[in-house]
Amino acid sequence: MRGNQLSWKRTVVVMTSVFLLAGCATETKSGTSLDTSQLTLDQIVEKAKQEGEVNSVGMPDTWANWGETWSNLSKEYGLKHTDTDMSSAEELAKFEAEKEDATADIGDVGIAFGPLAKQKGLTLPYKTSYWNDIPDWAKDDEGHWLLGYTGTLAFITDKTKVQNPPKSWADLKNGSYKVAIGDVMKANQAQFAVLAAAYANGGDEKNIQPGIDFFAELAKNKRLSTSDPSLANLEKGEVEVAILWDFNALGYRDKIDKNRFDVLIPEEASVSSGYATVINKYAKHPHAAMLAREYILSDAGQSNLARGYARPIRANAKLDESAKAMLLPDDMYKNARPVGDLTAWEETAKKLPQLWQEKVLIHVR
Repeated sequence: MRGNQLSWKRTVVVMTSVFLLAGCATETKSGTSLDTSQLTLDQIVEKAKQEGEVNSVGMPDTWANWGETWSNLSKEYGLKHTDTDMSSAEELAKFEAEKEDATADIGDVGIAFGPLAKQKGLTLPYKTSYWNDIPDWAKDDEGHWLLGYTGTLAFITDKTKVQNPPKSWADLKNGSYKVAIGDVMKANQAQFAVLAAAYANGGDEKNIQPGIDFFAELAKNKRLSTSDPSLANLEKGEVEVAILWDFNALGYRDKIDKNRFDVLIPEEASVSSGYATVINKYAKHPHAAMLAREYILSDAGQSNLARGYARPIRANAKLDESAKAMLLPDDMYKNARPVGDLTAWEETAKKLPQLWQEKVLIHVR
């Protein structure tokens, strides 16, 4: 499920560029062939208006400021919208189960689920006019999935508890406060925190041991907190330092007290991941879904995401001032990097819960 900590405002965009969609003819729900290589944006807009609605999954108003995007699409193009909030796995299961009568047109899934959706034959390829602005690691080469925004692991420190907030993994290791990362046994964010620690200490997605060793040492020194780094626990002062996605950390900070918390990206290294839009191959409103993806990647759409603390995937997006103000400085991200080998990370992530229990939790009493 998505979080509910992200706020939103309103803005409008007018898109006038004309471009060609890449991809081959794809079977739609009706059984007709939709040749995505022959459509211009003008044609997509016209057909989307005729469809009149777009139905999403996993894209609720309060996550990454999707509400502003749906509002803009409604005002500018007359598209009605509904969302059903669900996890990435549930989204793909819904696409697969409803082939004969699809109720969802577009979804937002964790990056690992994009290739899986394509592999299962559930996606309609669509590259958008911003294709060249998207890093290669953040898109499928045929346009079956592509990221709209990223998250990078950050440190959030309660300055009422810690006098000198850590700026690096070395600082974190040498401190005297407790560090919370959540439940590595099942939480995606916590597992990526271990990977980030591995990156900072010579490891990677194929070699997670440096990350395990880092947290094992904290546990041995009674510095690994078992508190969940949630909004409520941060507000109550039960968390001194936590490792969270930057958009969560910034959202929590601003909801509680902007001056109370320090949020930054660790200096040596961090890991960036993100969420990808997938258009349902069987969508009843495929052109509206394509238009939604196009808008999400526009300057206005990327600004909407930034106002929800999500870092836009387009580095050259022209964000408005209210959006820029929500984000950390660009130079903090100079040593952050995406997962180099997603397949290897999937295999490591499967083994991580057992490793965590045997090598780290054994020291937590």
